[in-house]
Amino acid sequence: MPDCSATLLSPLPRVQSLFQRARAASLTALFCLAFVLASVLASTAQAQSILEKFIADIPASEFIEGATAYGEIRDDVPVAPILNGSDLLGYAYITSDFVSTTGYSGKPIHVMVAIDPDAKILRAELVKHSEPIVLIGIPDSKIKALTESYKGIDIVAEAAAGGSAHDLEIISGATVTIMIIDDSIVRSGLKVSRALGLGGLANDDAESGPTHVLNMDERSINDWATMSGDGTIRRLTIDVGQINAAFEATGDPRVLKYAEKGDPEDTYIDMHTALVSAPSIGLSLMGPNEYGNLEDWLEEGEEAILIVGRGIYSFKGSGYVRGGIFDRIQLIQGDISVRFHDRQHRRLGSIAAPDAPSFTELDVFKIPADAGFDPTKPWRIQLLAQRAVGPVEKSFLTYDLGYIIPDQYLTPLAPPAPAVEISTPDDDQAARAELWQRIWKSKTLEIGILVGMLVVLTGVFFFQTQATRNARAFYWFRMGFLVVTLVFLGWSQNAQLSVVNLMALGQSLVTGFTWDAFLMDPLVFILWTSVAVTLLFWGRGGFCGWLCPFGALQELSNQIARFFKVPQWTLPWGLHERLWPIKYIIFLGLFGVSIVSIPLAEQLAEVEPFKTSIILKFVRSWPYVLFATVILGLGLFIERFYCRYLCPLGAALAIPGRLRMFDWLKRYKECGNPCQTCANECFVQAIHPTGEINPNECLSCLHCQVLYQDDQKCPVVIKKVKRRAKMAKGSAAVGETLGRFPDHPNTLASKGENHV
Repeated sequence: MPDCSATLLSPLPRVQSLFQRARAASLTALFCLAFVLASVLASTAQAQSILEKFIADIPASEFIEGATAYGEIRDDVPVAPILNGSDLLGYAYITSDFVSTTGYSGKPIHVMVAIDPDAKILRAELVKHSEPIVLIGIPDSKIKALTESYKGIDIVAEAAAGGSAHDLEIISGATVTIMIIDDSIVRSGLKVSRALGLGGLANDDAESGPTHVLNMDERSINDWATMSGDGTIRRLTIDVGQINAAFEATGDPRVLKYAEKGDPEDTYIDMHTALVSAPSIGLSLMGPNEYGNLEDWLEEGEEAILIVGRGIYSFKGSGYVRGGIFDRIQLIQGDISVRFHDRQHRRLGSIAAPDAPSFTELDVFKIPADAGFDPTKPWRIQLLAQRAVGPVEKSFLTYDLGYIIPDQYLTPLAPPAPAVEISTPDDDQAARAELWQRIWKSKTLEIGILVGMLVVLTGVFFFQTQATRNARAFYWFRMGFLVVTLVFLGWSQNAQLSVVNLMALGQSLVTGFTWDAFLMDPLVFILWTSVAVTLLFWGRGGFCGWLCPFGALQELSNQIARFFKVPQWTLPWGLHERLWPIKYIIFLGLFGVSIVSIPLAEQLAEVEPFKTSIILKFVRSWPYVLFATVILGLGLFIERFYCRYLCPLGAALAIPGRLRMFDWLKRYKECGNPCQTCANECFVQAIHPTGEINPNECLSCLHCQVLYQDDQKCPVVIKKVKRRAKMAKGSAAVGETLGRFPDHPNTLASKGENHV
């Protein structure tokens, strides 16, 4: 009897199968060729510098009143003269050409600035950003209005005051974003002014270079009193009376309702700092063991400072727990600043100096090597003091704790060759590399969880027969996996792949591909890598069916709807088959628009409800929420409605997925003729009535493999079980008959007896 578990192909179906594969390969090759040709055609328009791009978008007459045109962008400094006829009004530049402006999103915040020959800012305009903080309740117009308020800032005064000559206005809920914008405007203004000699400023620091280095051989131990007296430890103390008076002086009447309670002499904050990467200071304050750990922690070129504090107000706060950034403190040295992330932070148990006071907060912060920090020159810790004045609004003040290391910790150094003030491409590349490496190190646990998920899923696919043997156990395994995908990958880590990622990849191929941009989000990078691999083995189902957070949200919500007896709609096969192409049309439309305009394509990509439901968790304006809700609502009646008919990402993955190398899903020759069990129970209707599985639509849920072994539903298995039962029953009957005739030759022979 032939084995029903094998798929028997006659020569004609085999030829048809080969023809279908060849056709799929040809379509994929044509798609890739079209993509390459489109990229080549678009390369001329896309290969522009940042400044050139924004100058083209913002005419001089609209940017500065009275301007008629921009001059040619200078070769030595990326600035463009702003002209009124032949008269020079000032210079235009983009802040991210001069300083790092990377925000929460991992992408730069671009601000276009105009500065006049006297080093005064004529205008600052926020031209592009990708900050999610602005999308979740803070109007974009509010951020832009604050940026434009920098008009009139005197960069000469900022240079004299170390960048603190102006008042820093903070928007509640966007503290770090505003600090990045503020820092980028002031520091880039200093760099441009010094590079061009505006306002009489000269690049003195670049010309003189460092004159001293830390004396790494000095390892003497000193007590707290000595170090406090000679300036090794610097202190900032504010009492309750001072902070209340300072907030009252702001003129905001709301601050009076929330004044700090207690006696005016009570300590609001008592903060001390010291440079502990200098061996003598580190050994004196940390002790030999902790200082040894510090040396192991610091890489070449990195420095470390100690900040300790006590009082009502914490210099750390709790924001760093949520966002990874200490938003109440930053280190400032000249026109550079350093904001500390949680991965640059370690707690210290106690001060080694026996006469040191007790502190409630003792923390060591690492300064990256690429920050441009010089430990031999003056620097300051800027403290941001905040006070709530409403349910979500806050008022802010800044205080500076200045520091200069005493001479006994330094060694004279001959001046080096002049340094270049403007960052070079190599410097930028090294900074980006260092940034993504830090991000990967900070995401070690999350990366481990994702890799574990991928290992488990790969094991399920490779051993699908064993995994799907118990229908109930496999169902709950799948539901549990989807919950982890939704909660961990989606809502917690925002690792939702999108067709926008593919458009960004296409843009990078024509503007200059670098790995750095794609390595900034380790989970997304790992997911895309896994997608590339699984496309060759299993098609798009590995991601779409198991690792897509929005897909998981659809399926889980549908399962809940089934539990509450919500009726399920099964579309007629003819209608279902005609709705398939919609998602391919959407994808090709987005692809075509992206050739002309990436920003427009990104706006149209809102056809994906991923950002609304997964990234922003429905905290968005009502049209987006309504669209996502309608999609999920339809999914309560038609399971995975969006995946089936509208998802452009699924369509994009289905095209190369046709090149998969193996057919893993087992089928019987009876599948489709006459049996329709799998076709009827496939929740995305990926199985044709004739029994073939459409790889473009299959989500690899493996339900058909559960049915393949189900002795209650699969007719082939039921038939096998009945046949085996019948054979077993026949054997038992023969045995019973022989047992009633013990002298029968067959019975005696079975006992090993010989008869003549």
